[in-house]
Amino acid sequence: MKNLFYLLAILLAFNSCKKETFSKNTNPDKYYQKAKKFRNSNISDSAFIYYNLAKNDYLKNRDSTGAAKSLVNMAIIQTSKGDYFGSIETSLEANKLLKNIKDSTVKSTLASSYNNMAISSSFLKDFKESSEYYIKALHYANVDENKYVYYNNIGDVLLLQGNGKMAQKYLQKAVLAKDSNNYSMALNNLAKAKLLENKNYNPLPELYKALEIRYRNNDTRGLNSSFATLSDYFTQRDKEKSLSFAIKLLNTAKEIKISDDKIEALQRIINLDPKNYLNNFKEYKFINDSLQTARNKAKNQFAIIRYDVEVKNAENQKLKLQDAEKEVDILKRNIGLGILSIILIGGFFWNKKRKKRLQQENELKIKSNQLKLSKKVHDVVANGIYQVITKIENQESIDKDEMLDELEFVYEKSRDISYEKIDSQEKEEDFSKKISKLIATFKNETVNTYVAGNDETIWKDLKSSGQEEVYQIIRELLVNMKKHSQADRVVFKFEKINNIITIHYTDNGVGISGELIYKNGLTSTVSRIENVRGEIIFDTEIEKGLKITISFPI
Repeated sequence: MKNLFYLLAILLAFNSCKKETFSKNTNPDKYYQKAKKFRNSNISDSAFIYYNLAKNDYLKNRDSTGAAKSLVNMAIIQTSKGDYFGSIETSLEANKLLKNIKDSTVKSTLASSYNNMAISSSFLKDFKESSEYYIKALHYANVDENKYVYYNNIGDVLLLQGNGKMAQKYLQKAVLAKDSNNYSMALNNLAKAKLLENKNYNPLPELYKALEIRYRNNDTRGLNSSFATLSDYFTQRDKEKSLSFAIKLLNTAKEIKISDDKIEALQRIINLDPKNYLNNFKEYKFINDSLQTARNKAKNQFAIIRYDVEVKNAENQKLKLQDAEKEVDILKRNIGLGILSIILIGGFFWNKKRKKRLQQENELKIKSNQLKLSKKVHDVVANGIYQVITKIENQESIDKDEMLDELEFVYEKSRDISYEKIDSQEKEEDFSKKISKLIATFKNETVNTYVAGNDETIWKDLKSSGQEEVYQIIRELLVNMKKHSQADRVVFKFEKINNIITIHYTDNGVGISGELIYKNGLTSTVSRIENVRGEIIFDTEIEKGLKITISFPI
């Protein structure tokens, strides 16, 4: 009996350690920092993906604040791309996780979330709801300077509603901001509010003062606001000045690439410059159509990313951390009460479960071996035969003996798989030459292939297992290009910096959408890159074709 007690105690300890290890395997902070890096580099789609991954792992670790911060950042990205309804939905999802409002981080995250919801609502012309969200953001703001921004934002929305009197109430508080950019923003809006309430009021001293501060601070977004305000003010007073400020607004908007400001400027110019109406209208229509297309694409892109990457997203949304913690406490108490009765029969069931577990492990091992064998057959036989077929297609004169030798080589390698042999022939040829030959195989009358930087020194310290993965990655890219891209120009560039090898792949084909990244043949390529502890970046922002950057340590 004593031995049985010790045995059960050891088993419980083992299971506890196993669960703890599993919990700590996730690393949401790593994903979060990677997302911030992409966002700072204006690579919004990749930032959105990694914030999503961080959110999932934070939820697994029962870190509701970390998950909420990730969701708020995702919502802000959606707003920046014009997915306003989706952004509000994501912010609401974040708010449900922010329960402990006494915590300073929770409060600041709630403030950011409601501020984002207010901005999205304003773009959707729902100014009443926008002002309500700004007031909530003000309620949770725990930094004084942020409060001045929220006061200004509330005043701005009230101006859009035509309520100049109430707008002045908030803007009088906003002009107390110590930051000059925030002060100029509030001063500009306060002058507008005073004019709205009194048509005889002269706002120019305040408007020009705000403009001067923004010029001095090189605040381009602020300058656009001043240009728009002054253009509106002079519309019925001095059309030449109004047109002049509208043109300045357009030029600055083009400089900082803000499509909404360009559209706003052109709307004014079309009315103020009838001589050039047609050209201005064509430019306005082109920008507006492009903006709507980009926003529609963003909506679909973010929906695809969220529901394709998050296999268990529905479960995570239903997670209620406080209820879960209570259930864990109840479960611990019940285990303590019931453990005395379990000890008596624990030995028998433990032995029975042990046999069953060993049987399952053996079955899993057999399945794992089958998967490995299937992968080797795909890599060696399928891609090898496809490479021979490509040579036959691309070469005008075919050397029969050479083709037979290559087919025999594939046949021998397939036999080696069944005996789990290590192919010694892989080491006989210099790896850089092997890569060059592989890429040259896919060159024909319609497709040109180019290679740069493929020097043998790059691959000098890469182990044979790593070389095999790299070879299969390159071949997978070429096969995918051959099957899907319709490209006539393919470029590979190799470089090594500080023991990091980088492969740059570019083609001028049809490219791929965000949806295809996770569903086409490139899935196995991503898996191989993970095997060599590397990363892959798909650049789909280029006008035509596909650009892929693969990097991994030696």
